[in-house]
Amino acid sequence: MKRIAILGSTGSIGRNTLDVVARFPDRFTAQYLSANASIDLLVDQTKRFRPKGVVVTDVLLEKALREKLSGVDVEIMSGADALCDIVRRSDVDFVIGGLVGFAGLKPTVEALKAGKDVGLANKETLVVAGDLITRLAKQNGCKLLPVDSEHSAIFQCLVGEPEHSIGKIILTASGGPFRTLPKEEFCNITLERALKHPNWSMGRKITIDSATLMNKGLEVIEAKWLFGTPLEKIQVVVHPQSIVHSMVEFTDGSVKAQLGTPDMRLPIQYALSYPDRFAADYPRLDWTKLARLDFEQPDTDRFPCLALAYQAIEQGTSYPAVLNAANEAAVELFLNQEISFMKIPELIEMALSEHANGKMPSLDELIEIDTETRLKTRARAKQ
Repeated sequence: MKRIAILGSTGSIGRNTLDVVARFPDRFTAQYLSANASIDLLVDQTKRFRPKGVVVTDVLLEKALREKLSGVDVEIMSGADALCDIVRRSDVDFVIGGLVGFAGLKPTVEALKAGKDVGLANKETLVVAGDLITRLAKQNGCKLLPVDSEHSAIFQCLVGEPEHSIGKIILTASGGPFRTLPKEEFCNITLERALKHPNWSMGRKITIDSATLMNKGLEVIEAKWLFGTPLEKIQVVVHPQSIVHSMVEFTDGSVKAQLGTPDMRLPIQYALSYPDRFAADYPRLDWTKLARLDFEQPDTDRFPCLALAYQAIEQGTSYPAVLNAANEAAVELFLNQEISFMKIPELIEMALSEHANGKMPSLDELIEIDTETRLKTRARAKQ
């Protein structure tokens, strides 16, 4: 029985993880759950899955959560520090990092320090602190198992292959809702249109990242750290059907691709069951109806966020942390309808151009850089 702490159980990754847990009650148990503010859903999950403890990171909601869970035998905690506490506990075998953005960094660090295997859906953790995270995993003998569909695909393609045989990693991108939209019409993009992803059902932040192609830029950085692959060996191709989740080209010219329906439960289950595979009744591909698979080069003129991500990782040190912080701040502003869609890459580019740091920052320094970048980005948006 694998005892799981699910960070962000009310989000898309968390809900899908609980669906997997429910399918295998003899193999997995949801030991701890957490939410930021969605306490009604957290209450429902608690009553159904009976975890040992729950965390609401918004401390102002702890009282309301206690009232709603009155009579339920569960430990109730609040605040971001409580996330770090639960991942360190001896009754946790595996941590699902399903938090959105920078918030996932510290709990992931603490989980790895405590020797826990981590199923990582929070790509921002590796974007901001890839060197730190991969070193901690190696030092403590922990597995970092990707939950992103693309990185899970790469991971599956690499099982049984020698590390030196990798020729190229090919990350696929759906292209988002504006793949074919002319550049001159980008000024008319509304929040409602940007939140309509053609293939995937995801949280609001990652959906906007997919619309700008920043999500793929973050995944390039994530792939560099997860697989130890140089940037020049990571290629992005647009694949609008989202059937091929990613590919690996080997040094002999052979290519492996992992295909499947656009269903996040598949990579989540593989991370939980690895190295085994458990039989499940998820939807299958119908090869008789799969008429075509298209691939095309991404347009960095219309989607400059992808090029900005490559720029940040080439500059190295703390630049990816600046990229991530500026992006999170800009996306939040767009979601609040305070800036236009086209303003997102402008704010990120300004943040990168004004930043200068020549050394690899510590965790505390990364937190300072993140805070400062967000404040500056919000200030620039008002100018």
